[in-house]
Amino acid sequence: METTYQPYIDPEFESLIERIYPPRVCIDNEAYQDCTLVKADSANKHGILLEMVQVLTDLDLVISKSYISSDGGWFMDVFHVTDQLGNKLTDESLILYIQQALCANRRRGVSKELPTCLNREVRPRHVSTEHTTLEMAGTDRPGLLSEISAVLFELECHVTAALAWTHNTRAASIIYMEDGFRGGPITDPKRLAHVQEQLENVVEARHGMGERRSVRLTAPAPGQQTHTERRLHQLMYANIDYEPCQGCNGGGAAHRNNCTKTHVFIESCEEKGYSVVNVRSRDRPKLLFDTLCALTDMQYVVFHAVVSSKGTMADQEYFIRQKDGCTLDTDSERHKLTQCLIAAIERRVSHGLRLDIRTHNRMGLLSDLTRAFRENGLSISSAEIGTNGDRAVGSFYVTDASGYEANPQVIEQVKKEIGGSIVVVNKSPGWTPKTSKTPSAASISRTSSGSSIHEDKPRFSLGSLFWSQLERLSNNFSSIRS
Repeated sequence: METTYQPYIDPEFESLIERIYPPRVCIDNEAYQDCTLVKADSANKHGILLEMVQVLTDLDLVISKSYISSDGGWFMDVFHVTDQLGNKLTDESLILYIQQALCANRRRGVSKELPTCLNREVRPRHVSTEHTTLEMAGTDRPGLLSEISAVLFELECHVTAALAWTHNTRAASIIYMEDGFRGGPITDPKRLAHVQEQLENVVEARHGMGERRSVRLTAPAPGQQTHTERRLHQLMYANIDYEPCQGCNGGGAAHRNNCTKTHVFIESCEEKGYSVVNVRSRDRPKLLFDTLCALTDMQYVVFHAVVSSKGTMADQEYFIRQKDGCTLDTDSERHKLTQCLIAAIERRVSHGLRLDIRTHNRMGLLSDLTRAFRENGLSISSAEIGTNGDRAVGSFYVTDASGYEANPQVIEQVKKEIGGSIVVVNKSPGWTPKTSKTPSAASISRTSSGSSIHEDKPRFSLGSLFWSQLERLSNNFSSIRS
């Protein structure tokens, strides 16, 4: 028998450069009066930009501007950051946490003691390592989340946290659960298989032939972490929710400057060997994170970028290549990236009336909540709920079953049935409720994208700003490392 040999590669080699040149972070509260500068530089690797933005967004920090450069195997970035109220970061424990989180070795992570020292929440619901995880993706329909949560209750599974999105007739959700009576994760393979089989029956019901759907139930694995929101982006992308994203009829610079819809334009920078992506959209929290999720998961590398916001609008400009070094040379590649960026930006935008719920945590709570919505003719466009001890806190965006604004009398009836503390918040920003009972073809989708794909170059470009800032940025980082 022929013997073959393969070279041995030390698993520590991958992190060798990072250990030789560890990341460095400088947090500056002196340069600007209205924001804190978070400056970071390190050895470059695919996905590092998304990891750093993820740290900041998980803390609910607002990134108003960013300058990014990663040519030559080195990563340099400056974030202009405030808290949700527009204040600079002055909490020393928060600053220490950001420094350690951004500098942390990807295998070591942040020390367990540090988050407990923070004077604010680190939103642990974004990452789970201790619960059984249900991932579901498929075609959206009224009552789907209610049916899933009812099955989990019947199978004695206690939901500890859940996050669900809908977009362009697609739905995806991630639900964390534990054993309803003994507590702790569900690890018995036979029971996991039985629960997954029952859930698959629910999801597959009323699905047409050839429609995409998936149900995945997993027990926690040592050292494995799932970032909930990034994983939801991946599930929706795999579910091809981006295909219906189409352009609006308007065009021209004047239209784009006054339009609040999402505009994406892609061109080639042959001199530098980049594809240049310009995105103009309504500004909102986590916009940068969502955009980078799409670029990273589609295997694009960001070499330079400038991000800024003015008023209610945000402009992003990226100089990118594919991971193999190629630019976007075909119309089909540019068209797909345009659609995916639009979808990533808009799938988080919730549609409908927001209901904030605070109540006693109990087994079957999610089933009771969603059943009350379904029985009163309400449809859930997005949902987020988490538990902490004996308390449960969640937010639901609801419309009527046809996507119209919910009737206030129906909302009052739901509040009586559910009990606990329910606060009705104004409708989500950027959502205009339907007023006509005869929806147009463009509004049939419950979360129609309302986006634009233009072939003519936008008037506004951040390219000149980027190149003028690049030399200044490099000088700043040289002084940091010296």
